[in-house]
Amino acid sequence: MWSAAILAGGRARRLGGRDKAALQIGPSAILERQLAILRTLVDRILIVANDEARYASYGVPVVCDLVPDAGALGGLYTAIRAAGTSRTLVIACDLPFLTRAFLSRLVADGDEVDVVLPRTADGFQPLCATYSDRAGVQLGIEIQAGVRKVIDAVRQADGLVIRELGPAELAPYDRQGTLFFNVNTPDDYGRAIDLEARLRSSSSVGTPKLRANAAGFEGDHDG
Repeated sequence: MWSAAILAGGRARRLGGRDKAALQIGPSAILERQLAILRTLVDRILIVANDEARYASYGVPVVCDLVPDAGALGGLYTAIRAAGTSRTLVIACDLPFLTRAFLSRLVADGDEVDVVLPRTADGFQPLCATYSDRAGVQLGIEIQAGVRKVIDAVRQADGLVIRELGPAELAPYDRQGTLFFNVNTPDDYGRAIDLEARLRSSSSVGTPKLRANAAGFEGDHDG
């Protein structure tokens, strides 16, 4: 059985503390865009955030971090453990251009392994990936050992079967180069609004490729 979890617990320091999930991209907020896709893929969705009231209106359970001050890794651990299902699709709340086709691929590949981990030219994307309940147990062990970087915990966790999706496998889902574009700064937000407008205005006009800020995934849950 599958669940999905959206990580929305970051402090967004580079955005002046604004709620990333509520940022409007086109006609909808980022969180609304993500929920619309996830509701077509899984039966259970939760939001990991330490401000329950902020997300109460979205109609899905809100779960606070199970391990305080563990950053993005703590949010990931909470998502997997709180989901209560054998498999969990986890995404960060600052990814406005995720698609149903791509997330469906992650879910399809995740049935037989512990982790499906995208790897772009910029690096691994552990906050847009799938995890088994066993992976959650192992990540908890890594947290107890003092590990705080998400990708380190995932890659060194004992005995996990990891399926990487490299650039060649990602390419059919990311022809515009926007799939992992994440909103960390006011400049990113402006670029996302502009990109959305251009994508809506014409699908036939070539759109300049944008590279995702992979490093931003590591700190976003707590900053």
